[in-house]
Amino acid sequence: MAAPVDSVDTGRLPAPRPGPAPWVAMYHSVGDCSDDPYRITVTPARLGRQLAWLRRRGLRGVSVAELLAARARGEGRNLVGLTFDDGYADFVTHALPLLRRWDCGATLFVLPGRLGGDNAWDPRGPRKPLLTADGIRHAAAEGVEIGSHGLTHVDLTKADDLTLTSEVADSRALLTELTGAPVDGFCYPYGTIDARAVEAVREAGYTYACAIDPGPLAGPHALPRVYVGQNDTSWRLHLKHRLHRLRRCPVEGL
Repeated sequence: MAAPVDSVDTGRLPAPRPGPAPWVAMYHSVGDCSDDPYRITVTPARLGRQLAWLRRRGLRGVSVAELLAARARGEGRNLVGLTFDDGYADFVTHALPLLRRWDCGATLFVLPGRLGGDNAWDPRGPRKPLLTADGIRHAAAEGVEIGSHGLTHVDLTKADDLTLTSEVADSRALLTELTGAPVDGFCYPYGTIDARAVEAVREAGYTYACAIDPGPLAGPHALPRVYVGQNDTSWRLHLKHRLHRLRRCPVEGL
């Protein structure tokens, strides 16, 4: 007797089910936040308390590359991605010592078109110096994953084709040359994305990319992240951690 059609083994593996969105924290500058109109700065003391909170809960901050590799192995439930956007010089002076103290890793997204410059894209607030090439190499030598934040921090959804390619592909090539290592991660400036920008990042050869709240575009090249700022006490972090698991949709490919 022939087997029912729906029970025949066709030799095809079932499509992988989407996995829960990883918890990736988004930081920027670590320093004086007395004049901080964009709320991009946390003090070293606050960052230290936030990292201590992670460790007390049995969690450990790691680079996004390490987090995704662990998830691919079916592991990493105790890992949290730590990302620092823009490549501010205070990452080396203030953040790096705290990461070492609490045995945490991180991903630093930098702008190779603005080495040694400042945050000129912010019309308000103080000028914050950015890392030089030597500063980026120092962070990489300390085990920090270096990723691209584009060349000059432009909104990719408003960029023409030539600018889009330069910001995405050329920045990767420059950072690969600067660090002597593959550059797997990208971070969308301002967190703004569209399908065209996501495709450009994928075609440039990045393994993953970070956004903020990518909605239906969420996936390995549009990972959601959680903003963490100066006002995030232990209790607020606890709520953000729980709400992230409840609110974020499963992500295809993870």
